[in-house]
Amino acid sequence: MKVVIVDDEPAMLLAMKRLLSTMDDVELVGSFQKAAEALDFVRANDVELAFLDIRIAGDDGLELAHSLRSLRAKLDIVFTTSHSEFAIEAYDVYPLDYMVKPISRKRLAKTITQAARRQDASSHPAEDLTTNQLVVRGLGCFEVSSRQEGDVRWISKKSMELFAYLLINHGRSTSKTRILEDVFPEMPLKNAETYLRTAAYQLRKVLSPHGLKEVVISAQEQYRVDLDHADVDFIQFEQQAKALYEIHASNAETAIELEKQFAGDLFDDKSFEWAAVERERLAIIYDSLAKRLASWLLDQKRFREAAQITRRIVARNEFEEESNLLLLKILVAMGDRQSISSYYEHYTQLLFNELGLQPSEEFLQIYKWYQ
Repeated sequence: MKVVIVDDEPAMLLAMKRLLSTMDDVELVGSFQKAAEALDFVRANDVELAFLDIRIAGDDGLELAHSLRSLRAKLDIVFTTSHSEFAIEAYDVYPLDYMVKPISRKRLAKTITQAARRQDASSHPAEDLTTNQLVVRGLGCFEVSSRQEGDVRWISKKSMELFAYLLINHGRSTSKTRILEDVFPEMPLKNAETYLRTAAYQLRKVLSPHGLKEVVISAQEQYRVDLDHADVDFIQFEQQAKALYEIHASNAETAIELEKQFAGDLFDDKSFEWAAVERERLAIIYDSLAKRLASWLLDQKRFREAAQITRRIVARNEFEEESNLLLLKILVAMGDRQSISSYYEHYTQLLFNELGLQPSEEFLQIYKWYQ
């Protein structure tokens, strides 16, 4: 496994070099004290795992992580830092691990083993077909199946809801108390506890024919789902969208395909009240990706593709200023006078009739300039 280290502390670089030199099948191909040097190296060389400090003198380790992922979507990232308070922000780029200094050999070996397993799994995709794997579609719907047995046949709505709830926690453990508050909010505590145990039992029972009842794990009044045996579309979408932090020629087609995969809002056909925050968060991630992609396509004069994507963004929120402004710029660039006039009239009337507002000054100036 080819590894790089980025840390502005010479002592930390030396310590990591010594530790990594004792690890089997690890090749340290680069060590850097500056983000730019690391970026240049990864751009030109094959790297599978990067150890990054979050606080690098003069640089931002989180921004570096985004940039590295933009270059190599499958690159595993491990944060090594003295600053544990940055853990929440760090997990926005979905690192493989987060280790607080000083780092022991045992702790490092565990992370290296984890990275090796992930790399091996990604390099042998055909093997996935021989193992049981759940396929979860949560964008625009909620459907669960396996390649071996087809659709999961739910015993009850609550067992289905419990599984969806555990999935949005991305494999992390959730306390029984939190589940009771969110999934069984109207029930007396004693009844809710009984229903939770029943729903968990039913969930394992319906997953049993698929050979996957063990993916639902409960211990010490905590519940979680083992995501090693589940392909979850909304989790994969988020990971890939964040890896596309910047759109450029080498990843644009990947971004176009990913944008198409966003089939709708999270659990769109289910009335899960607890999903509202997560639904909105994923929608923001999609909108951000789609706007970056449409803007890049506009710059490349790929107007029709840019317009198609931007119309989808606008359809999700007709009043949002930024996306409507982007659509106007694309139509102006296309020089489609009829479409521009029709769109301008529709948008201005919509704003006035629904909100009693006029378009922004920038929107009006672009339209007047074209006229």
